[in-house]
Formats: sequence, C-alpha cells, structure tokens
Amino acid sequence: MLEEAREVLCRFDGSPLTTFERKFCVAPMMEWTDRHCRFFHRLLSRRALLYTEMLTADAVIHGDRQRLLGFSEEEQPVAMQLGGSDPAKLARAARIVEDWGYLEVNLNVGCPSDRVQSGRFGACLMAEPDLVAECVAAMGNAVSVPVTVKSRIGIDDQDTQESLDRFIDTVASAGCATFIVHARKAWLEGLSPKQNRDVPPLDYPRVHRLKERRQDLEIILNGGISSLDEADAHLARVDGVMLGRAAYQDPWILAQVDSRIFGEGEPPALAGVAERMVPYIEREMARGQRLHQITRHMTGLFSAVPGARAWRRTLSEKGVKHDAGPDVLLEALACIQIPAAAE
Repeated sequence: MLEEAREVLCRFDGSPLTTFERKFCVAPMMEWTDRHCRFFHRLLSRRALLYTEMLTADAVIHGDRQRLLGFSEEEQPVAMQLGGSDPAKLARAARIVEDWGYLEVNLNVGCPSDRVQSGRFGACLMAEPDLVAECVAAMGNAVSVPVTVKSRIGIDDQDTQESLDRFIDTVASAGCATFIVHARKAWLEGLSPKQNRDVPPLDYPRVHRLKERRQDLEIILNGGISSLDEADAHLARVDGVMLGRAAYQDPWILAQVDSRIFGEGEPPALAGVAERMVPYIEREMARGQRLHQITRHMTGLFSAVPGARAWRRTLSEKGVKHDAGPDVLLEALACIQIPAAAE
C-alpha cells in the first residue's frame, strides 16, 4: 500500500498556483496553520487562499527565516500575516516576505491577546487608524504584492458604525484595497483570546453594510462561519469569506470548496488525500520533522465516517512515538470504512 500511495502522489498535479482569488480563504491561526497544515489543506482545495500563522515584523527581520518563512511551492497560493506597528520595520519585513515568494502580505489588526497588545499591535490598533494607514502605506511602497488588513468590527466600547467606517476609510486612503473583517468586537479588557472568539456577538449585517457603502473595496467576511451553505449565503453580500476553526477541525469542508464555491471539478477521494501525504511525510521526516508534527492536522479528515475514532486514536497514540513513520498513517487509514459513493 505504501508503494501505491507514492504512485498516487506522483500522478497528482502539484503545480503551484501563482494567481488567486479571495473568494474563499482559510484563516491564519496560531499553532495551527503551519506549513504542514497548509500542504495538507492544499491537497483538499486548489483554490482556497491559505494564510500563515502570524509572525511579528521583528521575527521576520531577525529570526531564523528558513524555519519561520520556509514553505513548499505546492502550498501556493499562500499569504503571510504580519504583526507590528512600526512602519519601517513592517516595510522591511514585507520585502523579506515577498522575496520568499508569498503572494500577499496581511497586517494583523484583530488579535486581542495580552502579549500582542503589549507589543502595540493586533486589535488594539483599531484605536489608531492613522498609524495603521502609515504602516500600510510603508508596506505598499516596499512591495509589489498586495498588502491587506485583517481587523475586527471594533474594540471595547467603540461604536462599530462610526469607528469601523473611520478605520476603513482612513486605511483605504493609504492604499489598502482589501479588508478581512472578523464580525465581532474584540474586548481587550475582561475577555481572554479564546473568549474573544466566541463571547462577543457576531454582527454580520455590519460587515454587509460596509460592503454596500464601500463598493470599491474588496471585503472578506470572517467569524463564526461553520459551513459552505453559510459561506454561500454571505457571498451574495460580500466579496469573499474566511473560515478558521470549522475548516481546520473538519477539513472535508475544504474538499468541497473548489466544486461548491468555484464551480470546478469534483471533491477529491477521501482516502486519496491521506495517501498523498505519504511522500510529503517521508520528505519532511528526512529533514528532521516528527510524524506527529504533520499528522496532528489530519485527525479531523474522516469526521462522521465509520472508523473515524480508530483513525484519530491511531494517529494520536502511535503518531507521537519517537520512531513513528508513514506506516502509522497507513495503519490508521486501514481503520476507515469508506462509503462506496465517496471512494
């Protein structure tokens, strides 16, 4: 079966895409959307735009770039999300990101964590639209790829109607044409980052009204979308949608994106996606990666399929062992009973 898995991937057209749309995106998620996750997600959808975990401008400038920025060309199209508030540093980091081959640089103006606030970036920057505009202008002057912004609809006691409009208009005047808007406020005092993903109420109509008011801008809606049916409904009102936890925890959503959202082809075979990961795992393990670093992103692949529990258990229990290799993935796959209609 191992040889068959290699052959499957060899026949798979892994040529990278260098043009893209933001009609469907997978959100940047810390400790989740690393390069292994993105390679796996790309096997599920050729058209979804994938985002990295957020990196600070300082990390890009001074850190281990191969470790932080390295990625497989098969992952394209990929966008890099940066955090920071110093225009000069962000411009320098953006140039580095472009040189590494990323197709978009996104500025994080939405993360509510204490650590991010203490560094004066993330959601707290929604109180400083003029500074964000300076950052966007500096980055835009430094690179030829698009510079985009991901924000909330507001923070704390801000009036979302007035403050969001001012924020968008100010930053757009600096050259930003694309905004990804998480349709919740961020409460910087009193709520944890986890609570900020669930507790503040969603206000999708606010984002819809933003698009109606600024038809000239590309508006991508983020926050709480859990299915492609919901995504389709929002796409009637905005230019694109971004899914985070739903796409990560139930990756099969991504397998339907190309056909449902872009009208292209049929979803890939369930077992085939897992098999196509084998040569990648072999390659990455030869470079010193552990099996679990890769397969931890795959545990939700067979959600609601007979044998899914055994699949998850095998990957979770055997995949963490020091000597675990691709055979563990194939052992887990043998637990799955694929319905004939999905083969």
